[in-house]
Amino acid sequence: MKYFYALVHKDADSAFGVSFPDLPGCFSAADRQEDVLANAVEALELWFEDADAVDPRPVDQVREAAKDDLADGAFLLAVPHIVSANKLMRINLSLDRGMLDAIDQAAALRKLTRSAFMTEAARNEIQGRH
Repeated sequence: MKYFYALVHKDADSAFGVSFPDLPGCFSAADRQEDVLANAVEALELWFEDADAVDPRPVDQVREAAKDDLADGAFLLAVPHIVSANKLMRINLSLDRGMLDAIDQAAALRKLTRSAFMTEAARNEIQGRH
């Protein structure tokens, strides 16, 4: 998993604007601060659908490049990007029986397998989608 740094702006009477200094044309917005991360994750996913893999710059380099924006009140946000390896792995996972039953019930309600549900839940937690 890689983290890209997003620059978040907020002007009076406007939504939060999100841009990625390392990824030209990758941007997002959110009306509420609690939606900024999830929307930024989605923007990253969409951007990488049509782009080659890119390594993020270290935060100190991004901070230097964005110093004027940061001085004007913007802030940086680390946004996770999960790169698919396209290789499934079988793992052994120990859970409380009650938790496993709850997972199976929730997966069934969503018409997902246990593995698909666990993967989706982990992705949502990592990417701030609650």
